[in-house]
Parts: sequence; C-alpha cells; structure tokens
Amino acid sequence: MNQTYFRHYLDRQKRAYDAIPIDKVEHLIDLIKKCWEQDRQLFAFGNGGSASNVSHFITDLGKSASDKMGRRFRCLSLNENVSWITALGNDYAYEDVYLRQLQNYARPGDLVLTLSVSGNSPNVVKAVQWANDNGLTTIALVGGKGGRLADIAHESIIIQDEHYGRVEDAQMTICHMLCYGFIES
Repeated sequence: MNQTYFRHYLDRQKRAYDAIPIDKVEHLIDLIKKCWEQDRQLFAFGNGGSASNVSHFITDLGKSASDKMGRRFRCLSLNENVSWITALGNDYAYEDVYLRQLQNYARPGDLVLTLSVSGNSPNVVKAVQWANDNGLTTIALVGGKGGRLADIAHESIIIQDEHYGRVEDAQMTICHMLCYGFIES
C-alpha cells in the first residue's frame, strides 16, 4: 500500500458520495416521518457490515432523533437478538432469520429498511418479499449491482460502487442523513 492507493480509494469514495441521489434520500425521510406520525414500527436489518450499519442507524434514530422529535420512533434492528437468530437459523433455515421475526412483530403499514451490498442476500430478500406480500413498505440501500432487492423493494437507493467498504461507508452516510434530517431540522 502506498499513498497513491489511498488517494485512489478516497477519489472512488468521493464519487460514491457524489452519486447519492439527494431527492431519494429526502423521499426516504418523508416515509420515515410518515411512519413516526402514524405510530408505525420501523424494522431494519442486514448482514455483516450492513448489520453493523443497521445497529448504528437504529441507535441514532431511536435515541437522538427521538429526543429531538419529542416522541419516540418505534424502531427495531432485527440483527441484535443472537439467541433468537441462532434458534431460527438452527430450527428453520438461515434464510428465515429476519422473515420469522417480522412474522412476530410486523403489521400492515409498517416500514422495513434493509441494507445489502450485493442486494442478493437470501435472508434479506426473503424477508423483504414477505414484507411486500403483507402490506409493509420496503426500502433497500444496495451496492452498484442492485441485485434482487433493487427490483423488489418499493424504494431503493443504488450506491454507484461495488466495493464492499465504499458501499458500506455510503450506506452509513445515507443513514446519518436520514437521522440528522430529524436531529438538525
């Protein structure tokens, strides 16, 4: 590694940031605000680095954005409960770990936000399809290939890069924009 590599990396990261469609981010804020106004539940989930971003997003929305709004966001990360996730994966299938949690919690009109670099994670795709079939609104933040999630989610933002690190950084930037849209408004 040398400085040329790092400069190139940062140049690519800046291009990914510059390609974030601001109008779509604004629309997602409107959907989250509608969810809050109607006292609906927001569920979020992802795998690996995307799961970490989901945890961070739900913390910011549930704490700081809720503090600012004066009423709490009803939001839940589905990648936190390790004992439930491992039980579902062991007793049913790993593809069901998010779907089966939604079956317990979700109601028509609720909102699902999912993050995936590939857009093709079977457990995420299966849960989003179930959510679509059961009256929830679905949102996907995905990498440049889009994958199946970009096709089936009601709303999607495709981050114009396929590098896992850059896409995950851009996901987190969008998640921060969604939260700070409430915190600093």
